[in-house]
Amino acid sequence: MSFFSSKRLSCGVIILNPEGELLLCHVTGQNHWDLPKGGIDTGESPLAAALRETVEETSLRLRAEDLLDLGCFKYTTKKNLHLFATQLARVDVSRLRCDSHYHDHYSGRHLPEMDGFGWFAFARIPALCTPKMATVLHARIDLGLVLQTLLAQQESADAFMMQASA
Repeated sequence: MSFFSSKRLSCGVIILNPEGELLLCHVTGQNHWDLPKGGIDTGESPLAAALRETVEETSLRLRAEDLLDLGCFKYTTKKNLHLFATQLARVDVSRLRCDSHYHDHYSGRHLPEMDGFGWFAFARIPALCTPKMATVLHARIDLGLVLQTLLAQQESADAFMMQASA
């Protein structure tokens, strides 16, 4: 039995653009930003959970074949993260929306989990994210290398498509 099995699993996607920025979501009622991520449902694969959470929290519909599986990371005492990565052109964040809501006990209203979106340079992660998320994104993952890998995969796929159509 691995140490991962006794903890809850949260699955998400690191969305990078070719300019070297990371898409983050502002957590409603909090002072930090986060990745689109969330809990895995019974019988759901980590990939399916990451794709579902991304749609729910950003309205972005990503293709499974465009995701790079980065694996599982220790996160908190009760939760681990299974992360994937992709690169997209710099989408207009004003067009993004969060369809996942929670009940706010103070106001009695249903509020979106995320209330804002932004593209940020990797160096800003420690100032924007929680210390635990910043550790994962800054110390355990080399976002520059991940972006290089994703861009190289895209170039390879583009070259293949050009050869196939010739």
